[in-house]
Amino acid sequence: MKKQTTTGKATSRKAANTVSSPMSGADIVVKCLENEGVEVIFAYPGGASLELHQSLTRSKKIRVILPRHEQGGVFAAAGYARATGRAGVVMATSGPGATNLVTGIADCFMDSVPLVAITGQVSTHMIGRGAFQETDVFGMTVPICKHSYLVTDINDLPRIFKEAFHIAETGRPGPVVIDIPKNVQQQKTQPHFVESFTLRGYQPAPKPEQAALNDIVGLISNSERPMLYIGGGIITANATFELKKFVELTQIPVATTLMGIGAFPESDPLCLRWLGMHGTVAANNAVNEADLLLAFGVRFDDRVTGKVEKFAEHGTIVHIDIDDSELNKNKPAQLPIRCDIKEALRGLNDLLSHGRLPKDHHAKWLQTVATWKKAHPFKFDDAASGIQPQYAIRRLWEMTRGEAIITTGVGQHQMWAGQFYEFAKPRTFLTSAGLGSMGFGFPAAMGAKVACPHKQVVDIDGDGSFVMNIQELACAHIEGIAVKAMVLNNQHLGMVVQWEDRFYSSNRGNTFLGDPRDQARIYPDFVTICQGFGVKAERVTSKKELDGAIRRMLESKDCYVLDVMVPYTEHVLPMIPSGHTYRDIITEPDGSGPHKTTQKLKPGSGL
Repeated sequence: MKKQTTTGKATSRKAANTVSSPMSGADIVVKCLENEGVEVIFAYPGGASLELHQSLTRSKKIRVILPRHEQGGVFAAAGYARATGRAGVVMATSGPGATNLVTGIADCFMDSVPLVAITGQVSTHMIGRGAFQETDVFGMTVPICKHSYLVTDINDLPRIFKEAFHIAETGRPGPVVIDIPKNVQQQKTQPHFVESFTLRGYQPAPKPEQAALNDIVGLISNSERPMLYIGGGIITANATFELKKFVELTQIPVATTLMGIGAFPESDPLCLRWLGMHGTVAANNAVNEADLLLAFGVRFDDRVTGKVEKFAEHGTIVHIDIDDSELNKNKPAQLPIRCDIKEALRGLNDLLSHGRLPKDHHAKWLQTVATWKKAHPFKFDDAASGIQPQYAIRRLWEMTRGEAIITTGVGQHQMWAGQFYEFAKPRTFLTSAGLGSMGFGFPAAMGAKVACPHKQVVDIDGDGSFVMNIQELACAHIEGIAVKAMVLNNQHLGMVVQWEDRFYSSNRGNTFLGDPRDQARIYPDFVTICQGFGVKAERVTSKKELDGAIRRMLESKDCYVLDVMVPYTEHVLPMIPSGHTYRDIITEPDGSGPHKTTQKLKPGSGL
């Protein structure tokens, strides 16, 4: 990802809003947040951020939520941002407080999520001297954010905060870090709150050239097997309406990435769901066998492409992205276009509305795609004993009518959530896709619930992922955040176990999470842990118990954890081993697939 940075200081276009009496740096920060419309901040205090917390106690506009770990706070801010499209705000102290934010900042960077992360820092005269709890936050976050600031002049605070929110939320969104030394927080000045500004060299949303749009329409007109490959850029640009109209006009089938889930209704006949390592056979087939691939708001990541040089190798690729560093980075495109995808779709729809396409020009292709879709749906053995994880997710979808916001941890449950909970709306599937960070699901659900208090928010999690930020049960309980968690508990690191089964002769390399001295014992006991946090919880072990338990969870007005015991032997299928192509896709437990019989793959293929 190309860093979009500022060049020089911002130039004000309007008279600055000057405050008559002096304010401390900490009070200026809070006023800046209020000016940006910030309603909630997830913040854990410490010595270097104490002044900021004291100022926040005097704010009448900002709710401060105390996470129990800085990583929980940054994931909660990310959940808030993913659910709303507005920048989430998180704050931590210096040293370990700041370093505990790094995973969440990287997560937002990978998934293009707007975030403003504020960190306290040791006083300026102590920087570089190895002071207590000093770390180079500016330096360590440069590779994982859009921009980093180290504030050394109190008078720069209003400009920096105005810039930070603009950078975080525009263009390709991402995290911005503001590191504020303690003495800057304590100093006083008469602040000048800028109302508008320019950033030289920063062009976040270029418009498409008309000639390029005409070329796309021409390619569609001449195509016999066109295909749409849609990513999170559609959701970020709030372009789902324009996409739907484009599909109605062109009748081109749609495949999404994990980040693109919800950009197009999955119930639509033209939707082939998502593609890649654990995506549908139809989506993988169609994208790879298309003669025209319209790649909109995607980055051709390896979990989608597999062996990248073989990905969509016979088709013409049109790649539209707002970040020019993504164009031709992983996969060369015959027509790369840097522009705002919403504006591009609007322009294409205007052209197509005048009847520019031949009627039924790819009818045969639609029949082929429909055949693949019917022949290879997501499936599981519904007759198996116990509770299948896929069954539990399908029942959750049915009982919520598909209206819930779903977050996930990372692992098998993440893939099953994408497979068996159908999504019709954007910003309803929130998952750590690019970084793949375990521990994301529950705090992200808290942030989404704070952002959308009247919506049902459910974290579909695994026992390994859930325990990584289990301390946030305290935050949810104390803050009255009525978020729900359905933990698919198989006592193992399920996805790694799946790789061990497929490629390492089921040799277990530290993937059992239970008690090795008593493997029949359920460990840890989430129900008892929840009781200690004051959170309602129950455990189910059979299908007959499941519906009632899901209903109680959904009807609860408080935070609720449902511990669902599932078998560790279940695998996520389909599966394309890493570095292979769509023709190596495995769809059956015996390792066979629609293109070949049982796969003969060498050790390490699944990693």
